[in-house]
Amino acid sequence: MSSRRQLNFHHLYYFWRVAKELHLTRAAEQLHVSQSALSLQIRKLEDSLGQALFLREGRSLQLTDFGNLVMGYAENIFDLGDELLAAVEGADTRNIQRLRIGSVSTLSRNFQENFLKPVLRLEQISIVHESAGFEDLIQRLRVHKLDLVLSNRSLTSMETGALRCRRIARQRVCLVGPPRKKRQAFRWPEDLQDQRLLLPGPSSDIRNQFNLMCEELNLAIRPHAEVDDMAMLRLMARDSGGLAVVPDVVVQDELDAGLLEIYAVLPDVFETFYAITAQRMLQPALLQTLLNARR
Repeated sequence: MSSRRQLNFHHLYYFWRVAKELHLTRAAEQLHVSQSALSLQIRKLEDSLGQALFLREGRSLQLTDFGNLVMGYAENIFDLGDELLAAVEGADTRNIQRLRIGSVSTLSRNFQENFLKPVLRLEQISIVHESAGFEDLIQRLRVHKLDLVLSNRSLTSMETGALRCRRIARQRVCLVGPPRKKRQAFRWPEDLQDQRLLLPGPSSDIRNQFNLMCEELNLAIRPHAEVDDMAMLRLMARDSGGLAVVPDVVVQDELDAGLLEIYAVLPDVFETFYAITAQRMLQPALLQTLLNARR
């Protein structure tokens, strides 16, 4: 008979929840157990592993070096459990492929549709799409509630962890406005200062690039409107009579219909799009199809 020790995953789960909070009382409330019962489970795990997992500092806790090591394994174990549940929930006896996509709420709707075109007409697929803020989507991706996040900002090194971020497109940014009368030329960049400008909001990467461009050209710009949401900026570009700074993919339908036209392509100003995925043992086939199409 083997004398190999067996890991109690119930104890490990309680440890994982406490380690995420670093506070015994809060973790006990979330788990709906008493604080004393939770402490007992942690002590049993420490006895089983042979080393202390926490340092007690008043009411708060800190992980020991050994505790950090165990936490790394626990994260992988329970993330894999979430992935298993997601795979089981996504399975369908009729062989319907399921893909759950989250898009940053300010992302161009036209870009999203263009990205999805390679799979939209496929039979037996189910696409669940939601829009939200970047941080909320990334959190849902980490626990395998989403298969993919589409974003116009990349991950920082601190955010990466078990996530993968790849650039899937870079779009030029243009100055667009109502059709001009015949022979009415737009002089770039001289005429820029005299226009009713519709700009992305101050937090936008496009806006930062545009501001830098204006500084280099020694142009003083006062925006007529600042709009975070690209769908709203598209409507204002179409209906206000002003000139909008947007990637032309945002207003591609209006350009095709002749409702808007490009006055200038902005030098060295781009919008970059990213596909963010979680490391998984098995990625959905639909996701691979989309990423391969972009490649």
